[in-house]
Amino acid sequence: MKDISNYSLKEHNTFGIEARCTRFLEYCTVDEARDVAAILRETEDPYIIIGGGSNLLLTRDFEGVVVHSALMGVDIDGCRMTCGSGMEWDRIVAMAVEHGLYGAENLSLIPGDVGASAVQNIGAYGVEAKDLIVEVEAIEIATGQLRQFSNADCQYGYRDSRFKHDWKNQYLMTHVTYALQSTFEPKLDYGNIRAELERRGISNPTAAQLRAVIIDIRNAKLPDPKVTGNAGSFFMNPVVSREKYESLAAQYEDIPHYTIDSDHEKIPAGWMIEQCGWKGRSLGRAGVHDKQALVLVNRGGATGAEVVTLCKTIRKDVREKFGIDIHPEVNIV
Repeated sequence: MKDISNYSLKEHNTFGIEARCTRFLEYCTVDEARDVAAILRETEDPYIIIGGGSNLLLTRDFEGVVVHSALMGVDIDGCRMTCGSGMEWDRIVAMAVEHGLYGAENLSLIPGDVGASAVQNIGAYGVEAKDLIVEVEAIEIATGQLRQFSNADCQYGYRDSRFKHDWKNQYLMTHVTYALQSTFEPKLDYGNIRAELERRGISNPTAAQLRAVIIDIRNAKLPDPKVTGNAGSFFMNPVVSREKYESLAAQYEDIPHYTIDSDHEKIPAGWMIEQCGWKGRSLGRAGVHDKQALVLVNRGGATGAEVVTLCKTIRKDVREKFGIDIHPEVNIV
């Protein structure tokens, strides 16, 4: 177990923002997670639990304890994969494809750890983690007991779960179990997946081919955080009533949308941000990516406060133009 004072968090947030915490705790086993829980019960300092830092914006030094999982390991039993919470998510997707287990391909290259997948309900190209998760295992901080939660227990929603609300900071993730399929049934009708496959002359892709296409699509529009600090998609795509969508469609004939149900439509936040003229623009040392307006970037030396100012300005412009309030997907600390 790591227990370090005055610890730099720069390598633990993909925005690459320098911030420090009073104490850093990292566990590698279930027993170490219990030890960390005991420390948290005894301390009066505030604490936060982080994953790979790909969904985190630090606005200041954190005068408290930061907890991180480095619990590794994967156990495959039939079509189920039980994965340590500190495992890199994309490594899990790659392993699944290699073992002939399918269903996670559309979630390829999403940054972050396994534990975060269960907290954030990560999603892309028509697939969400909740579609795969069957059980979440965690240490309850208040008691040190190992708890198991079913998919239903977690109350998953769009980029949401119970772990972000009444269970926030109450559990230390240890393992997540995913149920995959032995038969490959590709989902190709979201975004430009099918068009890219057709461009490559692929009509019936294998799982490996689909994964490769999705990786290339993401790499083409998302900056490498090792080069340009960012947290991927900064905003959630808003879900609006059909009446609201139809009102906007009457004004903007080319407005993209995805039908949720008979009463709701999802409108890409990136499209609205681009319509407001923010694509490629900067505000101080923070800016909007020139290939994907949904991504806010660190142009170099930006502070968390500068990114927050940019976020607030964009939200204001979108609200004034479209009458829709877009919300950050990123956890702002």
